[in-house]
Amino acid sequence: MPAIRIVEVGPRDGLQNEKGWVPTEAKIAFVDQLSASGLVEIEVSSFVAPGWIPQLEDAEAVFAGIIRRSGIRYTALVPNQRGLARAMASQPDGISVFTAASETFARKNINASIAESIERFQPVVHESTVPVRGYISTAFHCPFEGPIAPAAVLRVALALLALGCAELSLGDTIGKATPAEVETLLRALAPHCPVDRLALHLHDTFGNAVPNALMGAAHGITVFDGSTGGLGGCPYAPGAPGNVATEALVAAFPGQTGVDPSRLTLAAHAIGPYLGRGAAVDSTQRSSP
Repeated sequence: MPAIRIVEVGPRDGLQNEKGWVPTEAKIAFVDQLSASGLVEIEVSSFVAPGWIPQLEDAEAVFAGIIRRSGIRYTALVPNQRGLARAMASQPDGISVFTAASETFARKNINASIAESIERFQPVVHESTVPVRGYISTAFHCPFEGPIAPAAVLRVALALLALGCAELSLGDTIGKATPAEVETLLRALAPHCPVDRLALHLHDTFGNAVPNALMGAAHGITVFDGSTGGLGGCPYAPGAPGNVATEALVAAFPGQTGVDPSRLTLAAHAIGPYLGRGAAVDSTQRSSP
């Protein structure tokens, strides 16, 4: 395994917010290009009900069409038991569940309180035959509630670990976190959550994603979520237009990721024509709030 593991979320988080339909064959080609880049984990799609995320209603077809390479984990997001049943039929190497550290965001994003969401995940985690990752959105700031106390994140993290989640991804959902806030949160979690079970999911809204990643690495984080071309954002989080680009993470950790940036460029250009802007978002471009 590389010293820094990048979880590529572009095919799922990067595309879920696209207004125009991205053809299934284009999604398959995007994943296949990413598979040739040296990435060791790719989140392929989501098995959320199509009414919630219409762009990803073809999850089964995408999983069926990709060429799986040895040494790469192909994973999926699931919301509940129904989503788990659909996902398992596609034989992912791992699944993810998602909640938030903010009550308001949880209700707007998944139509449930934090406690209800965790209760909903219990059978999913227990019935899954593959490792489960837990996403914690709004781990630093919420678009509705403002700054989130580390104690609130810790409560959710402990609940997910107790359920049996193998890894937790801490989300800077609207990109407002600073390196000092990353340090504060990680120091608060350190006595209770093993650092090797934590990841950072950063957005670059204010240009802090790479400094935040470097701060995370300074505190032992070795897993970072990235989206090739900086694609994506949460449809329920105003002001969160773009994930940190995978290219930016590769550049921030030279020689540590095992990823070939030129292959990422090819992947970005492969999906770009289907996004209505010629190519995927340039990795050097920062999203405005």
